[in-house]
Amino acid sequence: MSTIGTATVTISELREFASFTACEQRYIRRSLDVGLGRQDAFKLWARDAAEAGSIRQQYAAYGALKVLRKLRPDDSGFDDLESVMGKLMSMAAFDLAQDSIGSFSAFRFLYERLLGAWVRPWLPGAFCGAAALPQIHPERRKLLLHSISEAAATAQGWSEREPSFYPEWIEKEAA
Repeated sequence: MSTIGTATVTISELREFASFTACEQRYIRRSLDVGLGRQDAFKLWARDAAEAGSIRQQYAAYGALKVLRKLRPDDSGFDDLESVMGKLMSMAAFDLAQDSIGSFSAFRFLYERLLGAWVRPWLPGAFCGAAALPQIHPERRKLLLHSISEAAATAQGWSEREPSFYPEWIEKEAA
């Protein structure tokens, strides 16, 4: 019975990923390669010098992942607020400024995989904070902030289930 439940969850995650734009899907896969160290992101994702520069900046921005993974803070206290939200918002601002993530759901999908289920309570605040920064163009800011549902912004609890689907690069011949 647990296999059926796991398969259902994985299918749900596959469907969610399929609902993202092609640009969001590409950016999520690239970001997972950078953040999880799965493959050489430069070799796989850099189509030109500008994209290679963006990947270089992303490696620097994602340097905070190691610290965040060790923190795993308590979401009811304020002890870790500055250390968690500062790093998380900085990474989120980088990702949102790339103009490849266009919705809270794509952002949440990515960050759940980069950090794990524990980060879910922190994501609405990090997303809204990063999306509201002056570095994000006002029209884009409006679109991003409208993409988060009231339910996501005001959730009383979050699932502790870890994600099961991690999208990867697929060679065209293999597909």
